[in-house]
Amino acid sequence: MTEHQLFIQTRSRSEVLERLLRVVRHRGFQICKMNMNQTANGDNISVYLTVASERPVNLLSTQLSKLVDISSVEILNHESQQIRA
Repeated sequence: MTEHQLFIQTRSRSEVLERLLRVVRHRGFQICKMNMNQTANGDNISVYLTVASERPVNLLSTQLSKLVDISSVEILNHESQQIRA
């Protein structure tokens, strides 16, 4: 299994983490590590997510970027790839 690190920025909504975790699971990725911080103004959440799978991480990042409250998804690997919603 290959590990991938993602940086996700979302609006601060109670249901956004549930949606994010559901998409990760449905796309066949296992969560290895997760760190979440709310911004100083409380409007946004930054999520650092480490996932593992044999599947390409682009499949996951594309689906996450389609979620309503997610503003950006960045793959934090050797070469940084970013998808904006």
